[in-house]
Amino acid sequence: MFSIKNRDGPSRLGKITIEKTEVITPNIFFLNTNRLKAPKFADIILTNNDAKIDKPKLKNFNKSFLEKPIIELNEKSIFKSLNEDVHTVLFAAQLFEQPRKFTDMIVKLREKIGYQKIIYLPSIGDPTNFALLSYIGVDFFDSTAGIIAGRNNILLLTDGAFKKDDFDELTCNCPICQKFENKSQKMSFQDILNHNYNAMRNEIKTVRNAIKRGNLRNLVENRVKTTPDLTAILRNLDMNHYNYLERRTPTTGKQIILATSKESLNRPEIKRFQKRVIQRYRKPESTKILLLLPCSAKKPYSFSKSHKLFREQLFSTENPFVIHELIITSPLGLVPRELELVYPASSYDIPVTGVWDEDEKNMIRNLLAEFLKKNKYAKIISHLPKEIMEFTQDILEKPDVTCIDNPTSDKSLEELSKTLKKNVKNYEKVKPQKRAKEDILSLASYQFGNKIAEKLLKDCVIKGKYPYQKIMHDNTQLGMITEERGFISLTIDGAERIMTSGKYWVEIYDDFTLKGSVFAPGVKDADSNIRIGDEVIVIQKEKLCAVGVAQMNGEEMKESTYGEAVKVRHIV
Repeated sequence: MFSIKNRDGPSRLGKITIEKTEVITPNIFFLNTNRLKAPKFADIILTNNDAKIDKPKLKNFNKSFLEKPIIELNEKSIFKSLNEDVHTVLFAAQLFEQPRKFTDMIVKLREKIGYQKIIYLPSIGDPTNFALLSYIGVDFFDSTAGIIAGRNNILLLTDGAFKKDDFDELTCNCPICQKFENKSQKMSFQDILNHNYNAMRNEIKTVRNAIKRGNLRNLVENRVKTTPDLTAILRNLDMNHYNYLERRTPTTGKQIILATSKESLNRPEIKRFQKRVIQRYRKPESTKILLLLPCSAKKPYSFSKSHKLFREQLFSTENPFVIHELIITSPLGLVPRELELVYPASSYDIPVTGVWDEDEKNMIRNLLAEFLKKNKYAKIISHLPKEIMEFTQDILEKPDVTCIDNPTSDKSLEELSKTLKKNVKNYEKVKPQKRAKEDILSLASYQFGNKIAEKLLKDCVIKGKYPYQKIMHDNTQLGMITEERGFISLTIDGAERIMTSGKYWVEIYDDFTLKGSVFAPGVKDADSNIRIGDEVIVIQKEKLCAVGVAQMNGEEMKESTYGEAVKVRHIV
């Protein structure tokens, strides 16, 4: 029996029960033969030995298990089954030498077998690639790579594979290496093998911890730098399988995205944010002046020192709510002020150098051009530093530039204040309550789409102090925004409003009474567009019965037989 406890993109922290023993995944099958004994710390072994072993095992793994293909994905049928739940990739080592083909085939396999089956990838798993392969969707590896490396006097580390005599000093503190200090040349095959086993176990634990914390992608981007092939696999995955990644990537999160490499620009959560800003989001209707601002190190931006200074100038004008703030940043591109609490805008960090590479420039230029086609302003004011203006100015129509030297200098702030005060007088004054509603409507359009946003906010007012604001209709609360989540959390009354929209719904079977969370066996059907972290409504017998947050995407809810599908907040 296999159940998934945590998800982070396609990777899963799971639990498989074998011979009444629970084994956590991702994990390693350690080979056990008469000549090569599995280490004592092995959680599960792979053996053809009939001897009694006090470990859960997959026994007699030989050709008899591989007689029939389970999947025909190409003319060579490279996928076979150990049993109905565990699927292995034959010729993995050869396939791994072709990064694009390897990536395509693993993705096809996962798509074919679904969410609840296990993928076992033999022969190639080691400390450099466990993170990446787990991120793609692999659940089990084996110890073959450690054995082969040991036979060749090679020590496996997270930053690569090294000959034992490459070291003057051993950098590893495993129990084996501690015995040798700087005398690596005297290590025997068994010593090297035991070191490799320790390194493999430690890294698989690191991967599992990263999945549980929701920041495996940060680890992946770090690890793939060890070889060009790993980087090629990740780039192929990002560029050619965005839909595969996006469906499995949560819409909310707490872990900081460390955007320290080009690969960060193509993270699925970042690309999804960009797509929604262009395709779903709409600016507050009353705003006539666009104010372009740089990002800040502190998130949310408005809590930072620099943005407090910018907003002081904005609110010192007679008509501040006619101004719309748009933050220019990498790797996200554009962040409207109303979305600053939304993940990943609320949770990323970048190295600040003042130097923008061509990929970042093109990304921002394309997004800004698309944004301005859809969202029209009478006036544009740019308070961006010179290095950003150099590659954006030609996209802007007659902008007033207020950054003299750097955005927070006294001269620049004075110029910003003067320019804002001069321009706001040209437009009808916007009341704060009207703008507050429009801001939440903009957030709702990003979260749910325009039609649902309009239904939810119709005839409503916004109460409360930012960032804790409530959507109210008469004296009834329909939803609330909090800093912690960034999204609108619905009440039952709010869910009732959007129930007929045909989106973000989960239908449960008629034959049980809902008392808490919705678990997968109770899901009859679900909107396939649901992502982990989305706000969803729960329906039974065509009637609303609950509202909560999705813990699986819609596809997995329908397919799964184990696990929490919806964490319920309110029950009718």
